[in-house]
Amino acid sequence: MTMDAARSTVLTNIGMLVTNDPGAGAGPLGLIRDAAVVFDGGTVAWVGPSGTAPSADAGHDLGGRAVLPGFVESHAHLVFGGERAEEFAARMAGHPYAAGGIRTTIEATRSATDEELHANSRRLLAEALRSGSTTVECKTGYGQTVGHELRCTRIAASLTGEVTLLAAHVPPPEYDGRTDDYVTMVCAEMIDACASEAKWIDVFCERGAFDRDQAHAVLTAGMARGLIPRVHGNQLGQGPGVQLAVDLGAASVDHVCYTTQSDLDALAGSSTVATLLPAADFSTRNKYPDARALIDAGVTVALGADCNPGTSYTTSLPFCIALAVRDMHMTPDEAVWAATAGGARALRRDDVGVLRPGARADALALDAPSYLHLAYRPGVPLVTDVWRSGVLAYSAARPRP
Repeated sequence: MTMDAARSTVLTNIGMLVTNDPGAGAGPLGLIRDAAVVFDGGTVAWVGPSGTAPSADAGHDLGGRAVLPGFVESHAHLVFGGERAEEFAARMAGHPYAAGGIRTTIEATRSATDEELHANSRRLLAEALRSGSTTVECKTGYGQTVGHELRCTRIAASLTGEVTLLAAHVPPPEYDGRTDDYVTMVCAEMIDACASEAKWIDVFCERGAFDRDQAHAVLTAGMARGLIPRVHGNQLGQGPGVQLAVDLGAASVDHVCYTTQSDLDALAGSSTVATLLPAADFSTRNKYPDARALIDAGVTVALGADCNPGTSYTTSLPFCIALAVRDMHMTPDEAVWAATAGGARALRRDDVGVLRPGARADALALDAPSYLHLAYRPGVPLVTDVWRSGVLAYSAARPRP
């Protein structure tokens, strides 16, 4: 059944509740056993022990299942045409990854109709919801002309309020050997055309894409139009991306697979979140980030799925949690926090990624008694119910529309 957000709803018989509010329960995750949550008008009205839950207009008995805040996906590329399965197969056969594969998607995206791009983006957004993602950021970056980036930005804005203009993804084919000319066009024309539809400005600061000066020019041009900076950096090797992100007060720097001690020190002394994307490293056989070093240094860490057709064709944050625990040496608690509250930090949000009074009523239930099963049972579709703004947006027991 679908529950009206205008009515109050109480979720009872929760085996273990993750609130991410240390004041509400045990440890950094604010854990409450045998818990209940009340949603009212699209927000969380109450959390606490099941036996003291106030009454509500409707009830939902969770039968001992675990409940978490909805996942916050802070890094996704959902507006694109085509796919690159053969490129993936070539990598698995031993061919190295290089950023140039993005150009294949640029061609396919330019050739796709608006209707095709809308349909594919909605499909991926629905897929993300089924795995528990209730807040999703969406980047452009596969159009690379003013007109194509504008339509991609508008499509993204029809799906989410967290739209990132990734105008500087890679230089498009028509600008071969003229990267500075492309950067000039982005700064003088593309950002002006697209800024009203976006919230964030991003750049791929990496070999094969844009150097520090070019990335700085794009980000500061976006900031001048009111956009907030984010950076793709330090994915393929040590480079200037982390330091650039910190210098400009970026909300996040994403990938962060190769870092120096000065990078760790800079991030630890800043508000910039390190968003780690283990599914991309899984898909490219790249080096995984040293999450342990980042966390131990005091850096705020988020996890994202980085859904894109070339290097991480997954929308599953549960999969990323399992990878982070197994291959990046994060504890299950750290990984769950990074996929919820950490993602919210990367989007500078305090109303999502947490279940406390006043927060948005976004939550998910697992077919398991504990959040630990997200890493303990990798690959198993554990998400049974997802609420967004107090409405049951997905239920495994309900046929898919």
